[in-house]
Amino acid sequence: EAGSSQQGLQEEIMDNWPGYDLNLFTYPQHYYGDLEYILIPHGIIVDRIERLAKDIMKDIGYSDIMVLCVLKGGYKFCADLVEHLKNISRNSDRFVSMKVDFIRLKSYRNDESMGEMQIIGGDDLSTLAGKDVVGTGRTMNALLSSIEKYKPNMIKVASLLVKRQPRSDGFRPDYAGFEIPNLFVVGYALDYNEYFRDLNVNGVLLCRPS
Repeated sequence: EAGSSQQGLQEEIMDNWPGYDLNLFTYPQHYYGDLEYILIPHGIIVDRIERLAKDIMKDIGYSDIMVLCVLKGGYKFCADLVEHLKNISRNSDRFVSMKVDFIRLKSYRNDESMGEMQIIGGDDLSTLAGKDVVGTGRTMNALLSSIEKYKPNMIKVASLLVKRQPRSDGFRPDYAGFEIPNLFVVGYALDYNEYFRDLNVNGVLLCRPS
């Protein structure tokens, strides 16, 4: 099912959602004045990832899994997802082996997506042959086309966020945490020029760092 466009369960955040007031949260002082509001609090993110992990294990927990994490924006999502997958495996009647590899897809300069994709890092992708692969990250088409030639047994894509945007290429992950408006969000490892990765929540950017 490589490159499947099947849409997994997801929570839809409407365009008119006002978000949460910043005063309800603590966050690094050096970001004061840079955020407009909090779109998704950390606790809700973690609960949603646990649900995704249960769905993944229900679908493909019958075999060993290779998790391919897309850096840098996917590392917190991947870490939390893998932890939940391991917990489910430990508490089940069959232990599922999980390995994690990392790759970087460089596609953004400032807040604009560049047309070309550069794949950086990762071990020899030939090791994916015959494996069940769960990819985690924001940008997948370039990666999918690169690993499909190694003929893994199955590829499933999990993404924390899916944006509603008019110029979408139509790709939908198999497992999606939240469908959100076409906003530039930061936090939870998503950045603006390397700022905001240390935020545990997804905030909507107001002022851009110089």
